[in-house]
Amino acid sequence: MINPLEINCDSLQMTDEQFFQLCQDNRDLSFERNSNGDILIMPPTGGKTSNRNSSINYQLYAWNLKNKLGVTFDSSGGFTLPNKADRSPDASWIPLEKWNNLTPQQRQKFLPLCPDFVIELRSPSDSLKTLQNKMKEYLENGTKLGWLINPKAKQVEIYRQGKEVEILDNPTTLSGEDILPNFVLDLESIWL
Repeated sequence: MINPLEINCDSLQMTDEQFFQLCQDNRDLSFERNSNGDILIMPPTGGKTSNRNSSINYQLYAWNLKNKLGVTFDSSGGFTLPNKADRSPDASWIPLEKWNNLTPQQRQKFLPLCPDFVIELRSPSDSLKTLQNKMKEYLENGTKLGWLINPKAKQVEIYRQGKEVEILDNPTTLSGEDILPNFVLDLESIWL
């Protein structure tokens, strides 16, 4: 299993602006930064994972386009969490109020907030433990609902504020609950 390359940055302290510029200057690579400032270089996904991620983002975007309750983001969108980690969930959403409270300058860079809703899609190269820790980090920083989708095991881990993680085996759909009213993610194309 290939894990993201982690670069310990004890001797190289990067400001938020420098990290953002590093990402802009290296668009063929995908970076995240943990709360310690260590830079993670994420490997690109294969075709199957990319196709699954496209399906997830399409469904979330279509729901949001119809309901106009917020703003959606794909895996290219970066967020600077309150703990100072820079993360890019595979799919995410924030309510319109949060988006409207951002300045035009903030909207152009990594958003200085944690999404209310996140999805992480496990690819064959992802460590399950690493993704579970990332999901916990999202919750600790303000995410209200998160789904960790594991196609290989046909399982979904549901993360909610103040509740134990719920594990579903081979669900056909997922509900956005009261965070994303009337959103239902069809998992048929994800399990193929």
